[in-house]
Amino acid sequence: QVQIVESGGGLVQPGGSLRLSCAASGTIGSIYVMAWYRQAPGKQRELVASIISGTSGGNTNYADSVKGRFTISRDNAMNTVYLQMNRLKPEDTAVYYCNAILSRPASPTPRYSYWGQGTQVTVSS
Repeated sequence: QVQIVESGGGLVQPGGSLRLSCAASGTIGSIYVMAWYRQAPGKQRELVASIISGTSGGNTNYADSVKGRFTISRDNAMNTVYLQMNRLKPEDTAVYYCNAILSRPASPTPRYSYWGQGTQVTVSS
């Protein structure tokens, strides 16, 4: 069994900052990609940022709407990914979900996708 647990959401004023954390635990072989998605009311879930396995700097990818404001990083030893969100805007309000693409210990394939339960981020004055 694999668990994905997010934390760090909350209410923040426009221009403020929040740091989200996501930890993967359980029967894990290797984690290949960890990513943050978000879903605002009435909208589809969208990719915010992703980071591929490797160094903590890793290969990263960002949605255009968050480039220059959000930073994704990863602690491979702890199977944890972070999302530092700066200069937050009201349009960043959404439920943020963590996703991990991983394999089981016995074999590098197949790979599985797991989701966390989500954490609410509200940007409002």
